[in-house]
Amino acid sequence: MVKEPASPVKDKNYDLIHTIQLSLEHIWRMETYIADAENQGDTELANWFRKMQENNRKAGEQGKQMLMQRMQQEKG
Repeated sequence: MVKEPASPVKDKNYDLIHTIQLSLEHIWRMETYIADAENQGDTELANWFRKMQENNRKAGEQGKQMLMQRMQQEKG
């Protein structure tokens, strides 16, 4: 099993930003996976990928809202 290197920055805001980025990347990546499943006639798998995509979309939006609130709090 490959172990990921430790975070270069021990900062909760960095972690939040990185997690948002990963969620948004997965939304984009799921498009490819959905197309692959559909091209192979696997509707069940394509639908599951769509659910994953929607979960990542919700998480990304929640993370963006949380980040904006935290940045405003730190500002003033």
